[in-house]
Amino acid sequence: MDLGECTKIHDLALRADYEIASKERELFFELDAMDHLESFIAECDRRTELAKKRLAETQEEISAEVSAKAEKVHELNEEIGKLLAKAEQLGAEGNVDESQKILTEVEKVRAKKKEAEEEYRNSMPASSFQQQKLRVCEVCSAYLGLHDNDRRLADHFGGKLHLGFIQIREKLDQLRKTVAEKQEKRNQDRLRRREEREREERLSRRSASRTRDRRRSRSRERRRRRSRSASRERRKSSRSRSRDRHRRHRSRSRSHSRGHRRVSRDRSAKYK
Repeated sequence: MDLGECTKIHDLALRADYEIASKERELFFELDAMDHLESFIAECDRRTELAKKRLAETQEEISAEVSAKAEKVHELNEEIGKLLAKAEQLGAEGNVDESQKILTEVEKVRAKKKEAEEEYRNSMPASSFQQQKLRVCEVCSAYLGLHDNDRRLADHFGGKLHLGFIQIREKLDQLRKTVAEKQEKRNQDRLRRREEREREERLSRRSASRTRDRRRSRSRERRRRRSRSASRERRKSSRSRSRDRHRRHRSRSRSHSRGHRRVSRDRSAKYK
C-alpha cells in the first residue's frame, strides 16, 4: 500500500521528551494513535468482506463437506507460507540452524497438505478441481489460491503488506489495552475526586449546621439570661413595692395610734 510520505515528525529526541512528559501527566496520545490505526483495520476488514462477497457470487458453490476439505488445504498452505517466511528471516539474520529446523517442519506440513489435497480432489469432479479456488486473507485482505505454490505463499506471508497489517493489529490490541487501563484509571481518579468533593461538602454542611446550632444555642441562652434578669427585676420591683406598702401601712398605723393617744389625753385633762 502506497500511503505516501508520513506527515508526522519522526524524531527520537521528541519521542524521549514525550516518554518523560507522559510519566508526569496523562497526554492521551495513545487514543489518537488507536483511532488512526483503527481506520486502517476498518478499511482492511471492509475490503475483506467485499472480496468474500464477490467470491461467493463468482465461484462455483460446493457442498459443506468439500468446503471443509478445501479450508483444510488453505490452512496448511497458510502454515507453510508462515514457516517459509520465518525460515527466510532467520537465514537472513545468520541463524542457519534454526532456519534448517523450520524447513524440516515445512516438509512435514507439505506431506499433510498433499494428503489433504488428495482428499479434496477425490471429493469432487476433475473439472471442478481444476478451477482455481480462492480465499481472502483475514489479515491483509489479499487473495490466496488453493493451488498456490510454496514460493507464492512465502512471498505473501513474508511480504511487507501482510507483515505490516500483523504489526498494526498487534499494536492496535496493545493500544486498546493501554487506553482501557488509562480510561479506567481516569474514571477512578474522577470518582475519587468526586467523593472527596462530596465529603468536603458534607463536612462543610456539618460545620455550617454546627455553627447555626451554636448561634441558636447562644441566642436561646441570651434570651434565657434576659428572661431571668427580667424576672429578677420584676421580683425586686415587686418586693420593693411590697416593702413600700408595708412602710406606708406602718406609718399610717403609727400616725393613727399617736392621734388616738392625743385625743385620749385631751379628754382626760378636760374631765379633770
